[in-house]
Amino acid sequence: MPIDSSPLPYSVLLLSGGRGQRMGGQDKGLLEWHGQPLIAHLQRLVRPLTDDLIISCNRNSQHYAAYADQLVNDDSPDFPGPLAGIRAGLATARHTHLLILPCDVPHIDARLINDLRETSHRNPLLPVMVRHGEFWEPLICILPTALRDVVESAWHAGERSPRKLFLQMGGMGLECPADDPRLANLNTPELLQTRSGVSE
Repeated sequence: MPIDSSPLPYSVLLLSGGRGQRMGGQDKGLLEWHGQPLIAHLQRLVRPLTDDLIISCNRNSQHYAAYADQLVNDDSPDFPGPLAGIRAGLATARHTHLLILPCDVPHIDARLINDLRETSHRNPLLPVMVRHGEFWEPLICILPTALRDVVESAWHAGERSPRKLFLQMGGMGLECPADDPRLANLNTPELLQTRSGVSE
């Protein structure tokens, strides 16, 4: 199923700026899966969607540059968490909405992206996050870039949880099955290996 590239206009932010603690400190987005870096799988999925593809990375920028229109990094050297990367993406995004994906969910497909965008189109002023069962996935979301000042204010007030912040802003949920395989998070070496047999 191809991605629908109709409006709203979107920037895309791929989050790959973490410490990679569960991967032994390795840069997760550059680890290979099915013969390519994890970041390449997400980049290939969203590339048709935007002329403003942003990658949040805090190291190895020379490798990530090949996959992005813009690179951003945290304004703190201590890996303060994904909300820091989201802030940086919002600050540079050129379109009215920012689609955000983490680098370690290579099973995400075009249908999920289209469903997320349709939900955002119906709720254009609110954050839209994936929800499966009782769990929210705040790093698989769409944010109106007009909320960048709200995010910035919350950050300076000490907020570090994207889930808590987006819900406070009235965040909507795109309901997915509780065991949706598209949401498999390959964030340990074991998962990266065992999931390699799952078809994309």
